[in-house]
Amino acid sequence: MAVLTVMDELSLFAQWETTLRDLLARTEKFPKRHRFTFTTRIDNLALDVLDELVKARYSNEKSAHLNAVNLLLERLRVLLRICHAEGFLDHRGFEHMIRRIDEAGRMTGGWIRQQEGR
Repeated sequence: MAVLTVMDELSLFAQWETTLRDLLARTEKFPKRHRFTFTTRIDNLALDVLDELVKARYSNEKSAHLNAVNLLLERLRVLLRICHAEGFLDHRGFEHMIRRIDEAGRMTGGWIRQQEGR
């Protein structure tokens, strides 16, 4: 079993910070009519992911925070699918964001497996 190193944890933080900046830039372009509902919700979920990652990094109960990250990522996926279906997010942007979220999910899953091995 591979052991998640501090560098791996930091790469997850760096990956999510990049994803967060990209996501915020994309939601800023949503129609004004939907900015309060979808944009606010998506932006807050993405910021909550970062918050849970920080908590996991410095907590003795990492697994609980990492599981919360997985749940937040799934909620983001659902909202982005709806936004794509409604035309707020173009196909290319949708694919890009889903890939980034999936990558963060895989990295989080690796961290969870590492915690379970302890």
